[in-house]
Amino acid sequence: MTSSAEWWQRGVIYQIYPRSFQDSDGDGIGDLQGTIARLDYLAWLGVDAIWLSPVYPSPMADFGYDISDYTSIDPVFGTLSDFDRLVAEAHRRGLNVIMDLVPNHTSDRHPWFLESRTARGSAKRDWYVWRDPGPEGGPPNNWLSEFGGSAWEHDPASGQYYYHAFLKEQPDLNWRNPEVHAAMRQVLGFWFARGVDGFRIDVVHQLVEDATFRDNPPNPDFQPGEPPSHALLRVHTIDQPEVHDIIAEWRRVADRFGGRVLIGEIHLPINRLVAYYGVELGGIHLPFNFNLIGTRWSAETLRNLVSSYEAALPPGAWPNWVLGSHDFPRIASRIGNRAARLAAVLLLTLRGTPTMYYGDELGMSDVAIPPQSVRDPFERNVPGQGMGRDPARTPMPWSDETSGGFTKGMPWLPLGDYRHCNVKLQAQDPDSILWLYRRLIALRRTEPALSLGSYEPLGLDPECLAYARRYDGRRIAVVLNFSEEPRRVALPDDARHGHVLLSSREGSPPDSGRIVTVQPAEAQVLALE
Repeated sequence: MTSSAEWWQRGVIYQIYPRSFQDSDGDGIGDLQGTIARLDYLAWLGVDAIWLSPVYPSPMADFGYDISDYTSIDPVFGTLSDFDRLVAEAHRRGLNVIMDLVPNHTSDRHPWFLESRTARGSAKRDWYVWRDPGPEGGPPNNWLSEFGGSAWEHDPASGQYYYHAFLKEQPDLNWRNPEVHAAMRQVLGFWFARGVDGFRIDVVHQLVEDATFRDNPPNPDFQPGEPPSHALLRVHTIDQPEVHDIIAEWRRVADRFGGRVLIGEIHLPINRLVAYYGVELGGIHLPFNFNLIGTRWSAETLRNLVSSYEAALPPGAWPNWVLGSHDFPRIASRIGNRAARLAAVLLLTLRGTPTMYYGDELGMSDVAIPPQSVRDPFERNVPGQGMGRDPARTPMPWSDETSGGFTKGMPWLPLGDYRHCNVKLQAQDPDSILWLYRRLIALRRTEPALSLGSYEPLGLDPECLAYARRYDGRRIAVVLNFSEEPRRVALPDDARHGHVLLSSREGSPPDSGRIVTVQPAEAQVLALE
């Protein structure tokens, strides 16, 4: 990797869930004007790009992931002019803008689907996945919805069923129809022409289903308490070979505009995930690597994960890491506040592009949502099993004012302990996790070894995860102690001295010789001399 690296290779991506970032009009829901008002904070934090969860018109059955118009903005978030201003203001601050694209399905109120269901002979009937009933008169096969129940919804008017991998309000598009391909290419071009710098593409591995609609086999490892859809192995509904041709189409569109990035939401094992880089890297630029989210938090497990991921990457492919998102419990709730500081160092020093989730830089935790306040359709469809995603989607706490400075109205979801966890408070505390994130991001900017350098595992101590990053003669070591005891770690034989660039603990430890003492749950970043 050279200095000609793309911005998305050097940079840090910050995910914004717009409903929960900043409300500007007092309706309790975050909006584009609110996001614009907080761009200076993001520039201060030092991130390079913002990824916005969907802001298109939507009935909000799944809070924007059920789109009724791909080329406009939902009034709850603002107008197309507001969006244009957001892009302009972000670019003025050196921030790139990534939109969320949802090509697998639309809303059942999208004009395409409304026309599709008017009659079997509708011009857009084949834009969606319609099937006759099965032999016994029920659904065509046993496919299950990700949100519980059958993935087939009966349409009494036509006597057929339509397929929906998620809610019945989210009918799946038929990606075997060339007209669907053409329509989505136009959507990409529309937003690229408005200055959008890239797309995060929702569930890209689910675009195509088995052409003969075979039943999915039972999952022999299914356990009670798992999502109901896991009762079947989804061999005929995800990761079909035809999806790669669709991705290659989109890549050609992005390449024509230059400097754009495509990021894929793909929940697959590493050996299948890396196929989405495409033939000769002509597919997705960054197939999202979610493994940090579900992996056991230990030095050994993470050491093996990083090594296996690095080994699986195709030559020239650029890695990436994700620590949290709107679909998973927050990192501080998964591993605890102290370990969350360790996780920040890991995310921002591993090789590849890191993606942050809003509020993780504050150590935000999941918020308990009372039953009467539940908004997530997953929790409503599968109640009482802890499947809900609302706890990780609560409003950003900006200050200790009413509603954390997020809104002057009633927030759409309750906030956590905003009086003790907010931006204003942490910005005044140089030992806060917010300042740790800011220092880490600044260090990535000033040290190309951390943003562009190679990755070299260092087997220094079994209780520590240690690795070196090397670029243009500069070598930086990262040592993370996962134990409950201080560890005295000997640096590599050819390193006579370790100069501490950053520690995850409050304050910085003194420089060491070849022996470094790393405290429990501490990470140190050292320049090796």
